[in-house]
Amino acid sequence: MEGSPLEPADRNWWRDAAIYQIYVRSFADGDGDGTGDLAGVRARLPYLVELGVDALWFTPWYLSPLADGGYDVADYRTIDPAFGSLAEAEKLIAEARELGIRTIIDVVPNHVSDRHAWFQAALAAGSGSPERELFHFRTGRGEHGEIPPNDWTSEFGGTPWTRLDDGEWYLHLFAPEQPDLNWAHPAVRQEHEDVLRFWFERGVAGVRIDSAALLAKDPALPDFIAGRDPHPYVDLDELHDIYRSWRAIADEYDAIFVGEVWLPDTERFVRYLRPDELHTAFNFTFLACPWEADPLRAAIDETLAEHAPVGAPATWVLCNHDVTRTVTRYGREATGFEFAAKEFGTPTDLELGTRRARAAALLSLALPGAVYLYQGEELGLPEADIPLDRIQDPMHFRSGGKDPGRDGCRVPVPWTARAPHAGFGSDAEPWLPQPESWASYAADLQSGDPESMLSLYRQALRLRRAEPGFGDGPMTWLAAAPGVLAFTRTGTTGPGGVVCVVNLAGESAELPAHTGVLLTSGPLDGGGRLPRDTAAWLRI
Repeated sequence: MEGSPLEPADRNWWRDAAIYQIYVRSFADGDGDGTGDLAGVRARLPYLVELGVDALWFTPWYLSPLADGGYDVADYRTIDPAFGSLAEAEKLIAEARELGIRTIIDVVPNHVSDRHAWFQAALAAGSGSPERELFHFRTGRGEHGEIPPNDWTSEFGGTPWTRLDDGEWYLHLFAPEQPDLNWAHPAVRQEHEDVLRFWFERGVAGVRIDSAALLAKDPALPDFIAGRDPHPYVDLDELHDIYRSWRAIADEYDAIFVGEVWLPDTERFVRYLRPDELHTAFNFTFLACPWEADPLRAAIDETLAEHAPVGAPATWVLCNHDVTRTVTRYGREATGFEFAAKEFGTPTDLELGTRRARAAALLSLALPGAVYLYQGEELGLPEADIPLDRIQDPMHFRSGGKDPGRDGCRVPVPWTARAPHAGFGSDAEPWLPQPESWASYAADLQSGDPESMLSLYRQALRLRRAEPGFGDGPMTWLAAAPGVLAFTRTGTTGPGGVVCVVNLAGESAELPAHTGVLLTSGPLDGGGRLPRDTAAWLRI
C-alpha cells in the first residue's frame, strides 16, 4: 500500500486538497449485512490511496435512526452500530493519516434526532420546562391552537411544525424527526463546542457544517414575508459569533471548517469566510451550473471574485449525496441542477453525459482551490432508478411522491464485477437495490482499462499533485472560440505551466499553443483538434 504519513507542518493543505466524500452506508460493506460500514472503508483505503485523494469527508456516522440518512443525529459521541464503533473510527482516522489521508467529519448543528436524549427529556418534561427551552416549542394559533405557530415551509416541503399530544408544537426545518435546536441557549453552544473538541482530540482534521446558515432564528419566529430583511431563519448575523468561537477551537488543533452555505448574495456569503470564521464553503453555483460555456465561465469568475477579498480558496464540486449524478445530469436536455426540477422519467443520454462528465472532471480539477469528489463519480456511476417500494428518502414522501428523492445517487458502490452485489458486500442484499447494469461499472473492471473513468481520475489527480501550476493559485483566461473555455495555470515555484481547454461548442476546436499534451478526457481528432464535449490539459 503506497502513501506516506502527513507532514505536521503542512497547515495549508486544505487550500488545494482533493477531498473524497464517503457516504458510509453505501461505500463498502465489511460485515456482509447489506449496509456499508467503517470496516468496509478501512479495507478500501489502498484504493483511495491509489486514487490520489488528500482527505476523506464522511457524512454522519453517528448513532441515528436514519430518518434522513444520518442527518438526524442521536448521539455525536457514539458511532452508529450499523457502521461500527468509536474504537474503529479512531483506527480508521489513524490508519488513513499514516497513509497521507486526512479525515473530515460532518456535524449537523441546526437540529438533532427526535431520539436524542435532550429531545426525549423535553417531551417528558412538558410545557414550559427548561428542557423545552433547548428547542423551539410554541403554542399554536387559532381558537384551539390547532394552526401552526407560523407560516414557514419545511426544506422538505409542508409545514415545519409538528403538534404534540399536550397541544404544543415544535419546529423542524427538515423532517419531523429532526427538531431544531435553540441556538440562543448557552447549553446548545457549549455542547457543540464540546463535540468539536471530542473529535479533534481523536485526530479529525476538519469538520463540514451542514446547513450552516440556518442555525439562528428570529426569537419571535414571525411569519415569512418575501423580501424581508433579515430573513427569519436564514443567514442571521448571530451566526458569525458562533463560528468565530468555533474557529478559535479549530485553531488550537490546526483543524479546518467547511461550510454548507446556500446563499445567493455574494457579499453575505463571503462573510462566512473571513479569517476568523470558516476556512472554506461549498460552491453550489458551479455545481448547479448547466453544461454551457458562458454560464460556466460566469460561475467560475463569480466564485473566484467572491473569495478574493478574504483570501479564501474556492471549492469545486460536480455532485454530492443530495444531487443527481453528473453523468445523468449532463446527459439530459436541462443540464443544470435544481431540487424543484427533479422528476421521474426524465430522458437521459448516458453516452453523452459520460463524455461531458469526463470533460467536467478535468475542468474542475484544473481550477484554483480545493476540489470535492463524491464516491462513485470516479467510476462514472449514473443516477439509479429506485423502485417505488424501495425509496427511503423523506424528500420523496414529503413531496407527495412527486420528487424521486436522493436515493438514486446513494446506491451502494460496485467494486467487483463477478462478485455478489458487485462486491459491495458478501451476503445480504444491499440496503438500496443496485441496477442490473451496476457490475459493468465495477472498480476492478475499470482498474484494468486505461480508457475508463477511474483511470482518467487517477491520472488527473496524479498530475494535479505533481504539476506546480495546479491547486491553489492564479489562473488566466485565454482568448478562445465561442463555446470554448481555455485558461492557464502557472506555478509559483518554477517556469512553465499548464493550459486547460474545454470544448462545449458544437464542433471541434483548435488547441492553444502548447509544447505537449498531458491528458485528455477523450481522443483528439485526426488533425489534433479537440472534439466537442472534450477537455485537454496541455503543457506550455
